[in-house]
Amino acid sequence: MISYTLTLTTLLFIFGACIGSFLNVCIFRIPQKKSIAFPGSFCPICKANIPFYCNVPILSYLFLKGRCKYCKNPISIRYPLVEILTGISPVFLFLKFGLTPPLFFWFCFVCVLIVISLIDFDHQIIPDIISLPGIVIFASSAVFIPGMTIASVLMGIFTGGGILYAIAFLYYKLRKAEGMGGGDIKLLAMIGAATGLEGVMFTLFTGSLVGTVAGIGIMLFTKGSNRQLKIPFGPYLSAGAILYIFFGNALIQWYLGALAGY
Repeated sequence: MISYTLTLTTLLFIFGACIGSFLNVCIFRIPQKKSIAFPGSFCPICKANIPFYCNVPILSYLFLKGRCKYCKNPISIRYPLVEILTGISPVFLFLKFGLTPPLFFWFCFVCVLIVISLIDFDHQIIPDIISLPGIVIFASSAVFIPGMTIASVLMGIFTGGGILYAIAFLYYKLRKAEGMGGGDIKLLAMIGAATGLEGVMFTLFTGSLVGTVAGIGIMLFTKGSNRQLKIPFGPYLSAGAILYIFFGNALIQWYLGALAGY
């Protein structure tokens, strides 16, 4: 049994790392509106094509000592980190859900959140080409996730999108400036399609809490030198959604139990 689990988790990690290599392509090319299929991988600095033996997830970075084979410019550490993160995702999902449909559904969901988060971090945008189809695709949670229904999906979509739209509308009326992009609204609607109403509320609360703490940390680190600094909200919403997948029910029950104790 241990041998079976070890073999399966190893295969899942390798599979996830390979998907992570593809996610790196998406993160780099989608904001530039370039094809994610053609041409093949190339160095963004010298434009040299990268042969397959230099494009092995994680290992190639180590063998090349973090530098391009041709121009010797450094390769961002983020490339192998994304591959590692995507590699461990199906492993943890397997340990929680087993080899079941929710594992594959949530892995696809996590992959999309990784791409969205890093694009938002780099460019402060969440491309509609990801979030809008994502709403439709992840509405299939009613099929793949036990306990999810069409009603739960619809409530999640309209509540997720509606809450952030209302916040953005009120902020604009009060401050006469945009405080939240439309991409965040569509992202939370997509999260709602996957997780339902409960997941939306958990994600919004947790994402806001993590984002606030991070924002305060950034302000302290920069000593408030840029009070107009734009902090992307997408990565924090994504973090909240991932926390919900793994710990949402347990944390909600703990919180309700704590309230009942008062």
